[in-house]
Amino acid sequence: MRPAALLASGYPPLLDHEPLLTDDEMAASLTQALSGWDGRRDLWLFGYGSLIWNPGMPTVDAVRGKVHGYHRGLYLWSRVNRGTPERPGLVLALDRGGSCPGIAFRVDGPTAMPHLETLWKREMTGGSYRPAWLPCSLANGERVSALAFVMRRDAPTYAGKLPDHVMKTVFDCAEGRYGTTLDYVRRTVDALRASGIPDRTLEALLARCR
Repeated sequence: MRPAALLASGYPPLLDHEPLLTDDEMAASLTQALSGWDGRRDLWLFGYGSLIWNPGMPTVDAVRGKVHGYHRGLYLWSRVNRGTPERPGLVLALDRGGSCPGIAFRVDGPTAMPHLETLWKREMTGGSYRPAWLPCSLANGERVSALAFVMRRDAPTYAGKLPDHVMKTVFDCAEGRYGTTLDYVRRTVDALRASGIPDRTLEALLARCR
């Protein structure tokens, strides 16, 4: 699609520049998020998108879980991983309202810190997420507090709910250093279905717009 046609479709978005977090800012964010953890107990990490099929760390256990008060959606513009500044892609984020099934990963406490530091560099560089400990109901009925990454609605990269014609344009042309938005969504849809927790809304979006 030519640039003029892209602009006429409402894409690309006019995004304000958001500076990347410095190493010190990311370290401070991690310290704050873990302030209630003693560094020894195992902790839980809630995956709702790419963490499901690429947690990026060794885990003790991985079980189905659900958080309430938040739902999954393509609400975060990606200008590096799944798009570029000129043609941003989209990635999943937790936004307020509803509930979200996903995978809860139990991480070994004593060996967790180096892996959490790597996770922070993966998820928190742009500062668009707010790390939060969310009540999570596991498939066996147990309730745990799980670390999750929640969308900051005040972030310049917050996309909100987009119309199908913009989604289709993103699926057609957005590609970043880790691949296309379309591949990202397909892999997540497949991983959710393989885990026995298909996301019908995301599947329907993919069927309409790919």
